Amino acid sequence: MCIACLSRRDVWKLSALLGAGAALRPRSLRAEAAQAPVKIGYLPITDATPLLVAHARGLFEAEGLAAEKPVLLRSWAQVVEAFVAGHVNVVHLLSPMAVWARFGAKAPLKVVAWNHVDGSALTVSNDIGEIADLGGKTVAVPSWYSIHNVVLQALLRANNLSAVTRRATPAANEVKLVVMAPSDMPPALATRQVAGFIVAEPFNAAAETLGVGHVLRFTGDVWRRHACCVVAMQEADVQARPEWSQKVVNAVVKAQLWIRANRGETAQLLSKDGPGRYTPHAAALLTKVLAPPDSDRAAYLASGAIRHADWNDRRIDFQPFPYASYTEELVRRLKDTVVEGDRAFLMALDPVAATRDLVEDRFVRNAIAAAGGPAAFGADSLTRTEVIAP
Repeated sequence: MCIACLSRRDVWKLSALLGAGAALRPRSLRAEAAQAPVKIGYLPITDATPLLVAHARGLFEAEGLAAEKPVLLRSWAQVVEAFVAGHVNVVHLLSPMAVWARFGAKAPLKVVAWNHVDGSALTVSNDIGEIADLGGKTVAVPSWYSIHNVVLQALLRANNLSAVTRRATPAANEVKLVVMAPSDMPPALATRQVAGFIVAEPFNAAAETLGVGHVLRFTGDVWRRHACCVVAMQEADVQARPEWSQKVVNAVVKAQLWIRANRGETAQLLSKDGPGRYTPHAAALLTKVLAPPDSDRAAYLASGAIRHADWNDRRIDFQPFPYASYTEELVRRLKDTVVEGDRAFLMALDPVAATRDLVEDRFVRNAIAAAGGPAAFGADSLTRTEVIAP
């Protein structure tokens, strides 16, 4: 299965599509019935877990909504295209991709919640022992607009390495970045096409299981409890159908709460042998991510893949609140992140104003309160200070 990337060509194509269709979508959406079905678009990775669990457990129906079978898509470009065309109305997007879509491509979308936190890692070949060893080598990222690219470049800078994208042979103090489909990453590592990759699960776990690489750092051990994917909805839905939107978010939040208490069952539910066959992954592989044994943590502490033992965070966790401090810091860091394509829009963004424009948190605030408050998701409050320690 190839989960393709958002390439430069995709960006151009989608920018044109978004610009051409933006004026038409709100009117057509307002004409829809108030109880239109939930149509989920997703990639078959752990990032999609809350949306898939909400569907599998009938949580949308429990809110009085009809929900169609989630649509499995093969690339981030397909996710955005399906969303723009109205084929789906609830998707998970890489958090920086949501910034690009809203401000770079003028997409009428809103971030209404976080889908999950952490759940990604930098995996390298077995002869790489530290970040400095990546100098002169090539590392794959899933998209220029991904938290993976942002975190990787923070790690490189902290080790006096520079990211480049078009150098045939990177210098000793440079690391060449290439965009690659996540499912292609473990094979590319095994055949030495790349020295490492940074991506969402379960591809890091797959490389470990196959013996072709090891986790050098978990991204959540660099930027604590960062959002990888966010839940995005049509801006017209949020504005014209607030009751419908609230029910959608309620279901997603309830799914996250259930996942936190049922990690092993979640792995089975999402596996290729589960009743919904939502992903092509084996239950054992998903269990390594969602419900790993304590021995895994001990090994990662010993190897340095986890350096902040006191953070006591999980390999992947589920917390729905879209902290403003995170989005603001993300916008700041994107300005200094090497990406291909037109990035002029980034330089014009004010982090605070951009966050207010991109994120609609009224629904998730209500849903979290109904679910037991922030403590039910391992949080102290609905404000926080970002902790980044590469």
